[in-house]
Amino acid sequence: METKQLQQQLFRHLKESLPSHLSLVDELCQLLDLSADSVYRRIRGEKPVTLIELKHICEHYHLSLDQLLQLKNDSVLFRAPGITNPSIPFIEHMKGMLEQFRYFNSFKQGEISYLCKDAPFWYFFLFPEMAAFKTFFWCKTINNEPALANQSFSLEEHRFEECFAIGKQILEEHSRMNTVELWNLESIHSSINQIAYYRDAGIFRDKKDLLAVVESFIQMIDHLQAQAAKGVKFMPGATDIGHRGPIQFYVNELILGNNTILLNLDNKKISMITYSVFSYLITQDNRFAAKAFDTFNTLLSRSTLVSRSGEKDRNRFFNTLRDKVDQLRTQ
Repeated sequence: METKQLQQQLFRHLKESLPSHLSLVDELCQLLDLSADSVYRRIRGEKPVTLIELKHICEHYHLSLDQLLQLKNDSVLFRAPGITNPSIPFIEHMKGMLEQFRYFNSFKQGEISYLCKDAPFWYFFLFPEMAAFKTFFWCKTINNEPALANQSFSLEEHRFEECFAIGKQILEEHSRMNTVELWNLESIHSSINQIAYYRDAGIFRDKKDLLAVVESFIQMIDHLQAQAAKGVKFMPGATDIGHRGPIQFYVNELILGNNTILLNLDNKKISMITYSVFSYLITQDNRFAAKAFDTFNTLLSRSTLVSRSGEKDRNRFFNTLRDKVDQLRTQ
């Protein structure tokens, strides 16, 4: 392919990657400090982009030269938000996720598909007690934040109200999108194990804190079942759910994959894989997306849809989850 064609293809790719309300020309004028006429000449291929301009474009739009030059190899470029500053507070991870969801919703049409090895991060912020526990666990045990090093968990002391407020905003953004979720009976096991560990290690300050967290966990499961029954996402206590995004809730009792988020935004495919518990890798590589979507759809074909219809299978699944959580009260 000639240089001019490659350059034109680059700018076509960038235009397709932007939400429809954004102007590629305006963005490039600001990014490259060029006039509109200079940008248009580059878009048409009349003026070659310089190496420094290409560097700025690749950094800003998270592109790789492999993608641009269509090199046929197994390399895939992933972004890892926050990796350049691995010690950032947990709340900054949450703010980053909120910005991601706002970006997703800047497109006219958006669908999110989630292969749930673990329950999706945002659902833990449906109710304050579970939100407080999970935030404490992530901050203390995973993020190793010094302020919590020698502390036990107390709902009175550790409310994490700012994190809870951001979590609610993430839920609001998520509820606007069409959603397909694939769950397994083990999707809540990691959270059960976290509560059990804190219980057995004496990290709950009081038995009433443990019981409140378990009750909040069951409330979360009840809410997810209600969403599946209605086939639509909504916030606890909401009366008008007509404007919310639909949800297709699938259960697969045999296969447990990894946490994978797949997005289709105005036919733009984005793939996200979680790592280090609550961090994630993200790529727009079309080859990776094609394989990931194909695998996800294959799993769906071997799973049971329990949203709207499938009442018997839905009740059986959620009753099993509740029984598992309820055992935390007495063990």
